[in-house]
Amino acid sequence: MRLSHPNVCPILGFGETPHPLIYLVMPYLPGEPLSDHEIRRGPMDTDEAIPLLVQMCRGLEHAHGLSIVHRDLKPENVMLVPDRAAPGGLRAVVMDFGLAKERRAEAEVVKLTQTGIVLGTPEFMSPEQIRGRPLDGRSDVYALGVLAFEMFTGRLPFAGKTPQEMMLARLKGEPTRLREVRPDLSTRLEDVIGRALAVEPAERQKSMSELGAAFASAAGPTGVFGRLFGRK
Repeated sequence: MRLSHPNVCPILGFGETPHPLIYLVMPYLPGEPLSDHEIRRGPMDTDEAIPLLVQMCRGLEHAHGLSIVHRDLKPENVMLVPDRAAPGGLRAVVMDFGLAKERRAEAEVVKLTQTGIVLGTPEFMSPEQIRGRPLDGRSDVYALGVLAFEMFTGRLPFAGKTPQEMMLARLKGEPTRLREVRPDLSTRLEDVIGRALAVEPAERQKSMSELGAAFASAAGPTGVFGRLFGRK
């Protein structure tokens, strides 16, 4: 409930019904989930995708500044809201912090994973999340790298017939390089996503701010992407 940012959907309240069911109260957002947009439109070009990715980075950087790690970032958890003030007329809003944990609660999360409860979506989990290790914002950096790859290609960077196979693939295999699927995209963008997908957190971008700047730089230093970071 401490989250307050245009690229994050806030939680206004919560409670329990007589049944009992736990519920969260959030504002209604017009628009569509990123997952539906991907199905309807197919793989995106940089002009459409990068402003959305930069906005997601900004929202997640705000959460990380409050020591909150999302831990379940995926296209279904991002809303695209019509907004004339946003680049391309769409504002990306990160949703569903239902699995989010403050880092001070990490011992509890490790205990849960050790008892066989995997929290998150296997296709987007970082290697350290799969292993039940302590998490910080770089776990969300990894998930956003997977999400970005899917936005540009319509597929995931790791193959597997089951969720378990996909988790094993990210623990021991190399991700598909972006330009193997989309040779029309730049090597700079491929390098940004490849670094975000590094197995070891220390080899990734150290923050969402750094990742957002890298996405913007990969698209070019001028125009709308430059203005996102205060450049002319």
